Amino acid sequence: MIKNLVIVESPAKAKTIEKFLGNDFIVKSCFGHIRDLSKKELSVDIKNGFLPQYEIPTDKKKLVDELGKYAKEAQTVWLASDEDREGEAISWHLAEALNLDTAKVKRIAFHEITKTAILEAIENPRTININLVDAQQARRVLDRLVGYELSPLLWKKVRPALSAGRVQSVAVRLIVEREEEIRNFTSVSFFRGGAIFNIMIDGKCNKIKAELSNRFKTKAEAEDFLKRCVGAEFWVKDIETKPAKKSPAPPFITSTLQQDASRKLGFSVSKTMMIAQQLYELGKITYMRTDSVNLSNMALSMAKKEIETTFGSEYVKIRNYKTKSKGAQEAHEAIRPTYINNQTIEGTNDQKKLYDLIWKRTIASQMSDSEIEKTNISISSPSVKEIFVATGEVIKFDGFLKVYFESTDDDEEENNKGMLPPVKPGDKLEREEISMTERFTLQPPRYTEASLVKKLEELGIGRPSTYAPIISTIQKREYVVLGNKDGVERIYYQMFLRNDTISETHKTETVGYEKAKLSPTDIGILVNNFLKENFGDILDYNFTASVELEFDEIAEGKKVWNVMIKDFYKNFHIKVDETQKTAKKVSGSRMLGVDSVTGKNIYVKLGKFGGMIQLGENADDVKPRFVGLLKGQSIDNITLKDALALLSLPRNLGKYENEDVVVGVGRFGPYIRHKGKFYSIKKGDNPLEISLPRSIEIMEGKQTKSDKYIIKEFAENSEIRVLNGRYGPYISAMKKNYKIPKEKEPKDLTLQDCLDVINQVGEKEPSKKTAVKKNKTKKAPKKKTVGKAKKSTAKKAKTTR
Repeated sequence: MIKNLVIVESPAKAKTIEKFLGNDFIVKSCFGHIRDLSKKELSVDIKNGFLPQYEIPTDKKKLVDELGKYAKEAQTVWLASDEDREGEAISWHLAEALNLDTAKVKRIAFHEITKTAILEAIENPRTININLVDAQQARRVLDRLVGYELSPLLWKKVRPALSAGRVQSVAVRLIVEREEEIRNFTSVSFFRGGAIFNIMIDGKCNKIKAELSNRFKTKAEAEDFLKRCVGAEFWVKDIETKPAKKSPAPPFITSTLQQDASRKLGFSVSKTMMIAQQLYELGKITYMRTDSVNLSNMALSMAKKEIETTFGSEYVKIRNYKTKSKGAQEAHEAIRPTYINNQTIEGTNDQKKLYDLIWKRTIASQMSDSEIEKTNISISSPSVKEIFVATGEVIKFDGFLKVYFESTDDDEEENNKGMLPPVKPGDKLEREEISMTERFTLQPPRYTEASLVKKLEELGIGRPSTYAPIISTIQKREYVVLGNKDGVERIYYQMFLRNDTISETHKTETVGYEKAKLSPTDIGILVNNFLKENFGDILDYNFTASVELEFDEIAEGKKVWNVMIKDFYKNFHIKVDETQKTAKKVSGSRMLGVDSVTGKNIYVKLGKFGGMIQLGENADDVKPRFVGLLKGQSIDNITLKDALALLSLPRNLGKYENEDVVVGVGRFGPYIRHKGKFYSIKKGDNPLEISLPRSIEIMEGKQTKSDKYIIKEFAENSEIRVLNGRYGPYISAMKKNYKIPKEKEPKDLTLQDCLDVINQVGEKEPSKKTAVKKNKTKKAPKKKTVGKAKKSTAKKAKTTR
């Protein structure tokens, strides 16, 4: 008999927990969910209270059999999945699928994997919280109903193979609307004034950099100001010095960890959660899916001791933070190191980086405020009414800044904030230079993964466990792409007043460059517009947030989950039926104009592989001509001029080695064609502008790589080649690879040598390993029959719950 069986979610977690428990405990992993709704069917019994019909996936059946055997032998089964709703549901599914006797089942949960936490959980077991399970089921069922009914509608009205999701579609809407803001944005220029003044103090020249307190709308106004400053003398008008304090940010919750890891470490949201999961399972940090900023008394005590030891008692200021987010889930702790006295850990570089970030944020949250002295010097002249202001900032006591500074999405370097010379009102300043620089209003920034999480959190959409899946899903569905945007050069003007002489110059700057930003694809925009027009209430931000609050009420036992689903589904289903009948099919197609050469109409439309231009109509006698859009072009904003340029492709650039060099755009993007071979055009090269010399350079570069790859080819048999691969030379024949004998020199191989190697391999008998695999394959039908029986048992157990 097994005294105690502990079931956790992952092998890493199991390995860590095993170290804390004695020989009376066996720890096994269920590898996450062991049951789910079918991928091929609705699996929700709408007529009978929306009961979900779960099944055990094929790849989990063997695992369930093994866990079932252990569970039957065990005196006590401890379900130790994560402490959130998803974890609670996993424990419930285990109890149901394994037909566990409730008398010997105990549910334990812990927010950190330490010996103290594990043993405390063992001493204080509980039953499965069915309210949390129902909240998870409600989300799963609602999302299945929305996806199952909206997706076929999209297939019929937009394009086949599309899908829609309740929360994911709202996230796409945010990104599409931001793109619309950017497209409709018109940048306006203005002029910002600055100055450098000098003052002699104790025989030393001190410089004061100042900015004009107001801006000028036009170049003429800015130039007029400089003219008024000719001959003007400037004095210190006023000095304002005041103390200020900066307080640390609270400890990390899921969303703030994702945001800061993105800004400081360049991690994607999914990467952050993957590494945080690893750290949690290794016992290095507390549970990483939380929206609570609270720290336990033990953690506060550890932090206090660590700060006193490392920095001194004057750096300690213990704080109890309160969670501000609406509808915060279960009262977890914030994300913190399990042992705060461990400043560093062993692990991968990424694990070390993320742990360091978590450690610093946790420690800083319990450190003293930083004390700052801010100084503003007002500088004026009788000749002009405008005021210059010099700003200085002195850190009197660094406090938490000794460890950590919270970053934001719009951090800017403020280099002019520093020490200012000790001046007093009435001091005369020598004017060295007054400048006027043309600046421009900035368009709204596209979302990063981190800033999208922040926006979703602000709107009350999603929860800690859903942010990463939301962002991952909308990219997998290709409704949104994460990428960089090339900047463009822009001219701006500068004017200077030096020695009472005004000079003017113009400079160039690169603007609009973006790194790792989310942009909607053409199909993403099309789907969003269709859903927004026909299901505006589903995509409404307030509605989506209110649904999240209903899930919270279910988790608290204040609402019955299938009643909530019924209330939602009734109107939703009616709306789907109406849209099926009344909504028109959308393709994004629009006419751009007429080709002056052929007289045919030009359209932009969405094809199977993205946006494209169509010349001519779909007639039986003559097929229209198509050309794909270039990267960065969209069916929403492409013009007739752009379309005509694309229709000029393919174009002949000239001759190379007595053969034409042709540039065009195909299914996989821009290409160069020469002697029947195709070469992809590099990023930064425009097929509409590329020259013959540049094309030759690309082809020769590709050929050089190919020459290194190909060791030998045979004119008698083109299907057999000697190639150089990642692990050395090999023979390639009929889409199969063959190892070259050690005694053979690859470059000296003849065609017959290659054929001998191929034939020798073909004559070998199958290995024992291969034979065993074949025997196992023959037994597969028997396993399948058992699986079906268990599937129906699982459904029956669910229905009778």
